[in-house]
Amino acid sequence: SGLSIKNLSPKSRGIIAKMSTLFAVDSFGGGFVIQSIVSFWFYTKFGADLTSLSYIFAIAGVLTAISYMASTKIASKIGLVNTMVFTHIPSNVLLIFLAFAPTFSIAISLFFARMSLSQMDVTTRQSYLMGVVGENERIPAAVFTNTSRNISQAVSPSLSGIIISTLSLSAPFMVGGILKIAYDVGIFFSFRKIKPPEEL
Repeated sequence: SGLSIKNLSPKSRGIIAKMSTLFAVDSFGGGFVIQSIVSFWFYTKFGADLTSLSYIFAIAGVLTAISYMASTKIASKIGLVNTMVFTHIPSNVLLIFLAFAPTFSIAISLFFARMSLSQMDVTTRQSYLMGVVGENERIPAAVFTNTSRNISQAVSPSLSGIIISTLSLSAPFMVGGILKIAYDVGIFFSFRKIKPPEEL
């Protein structure tokens, strides 16, 4: 098969295996804070109604879209890996802080701040991955890394209910944030010395 990992160069095989593992950790953490869980948290903790929630997620979507554009400018100055890590860690610290938000207004502020940073790693990691593997290896690289992300993210939402019932309503934010910071640290130490062609 053209998508067999055996057909990849040893260097690319190692990169893709590490990336797939780390992306799986990130997606597993992200699955604890998908939109439905965040909506449930805002509704249960602060009594947010459907209208308020619709505005919150609409604004969050706009902030995310703006962050995609901002990430390219940041990456051109500090590099793709640094952009992935140094925007994502603050985002996940904010996610953990969100668990302890005492009021609705503080919670919204933390959530918006988090969403303005949380997706800056998406385009940069895609660009980085395509840059550090061979041109004929890009499709399998995308397949393996995206498959690992999708499978791992499918598991964690079902665990959120257990965590909420056994620990606390806000526990998924802490679990998700810690896992996603572990991903950031892993990306930095695994790939900070491997540069895509445009950064050499």
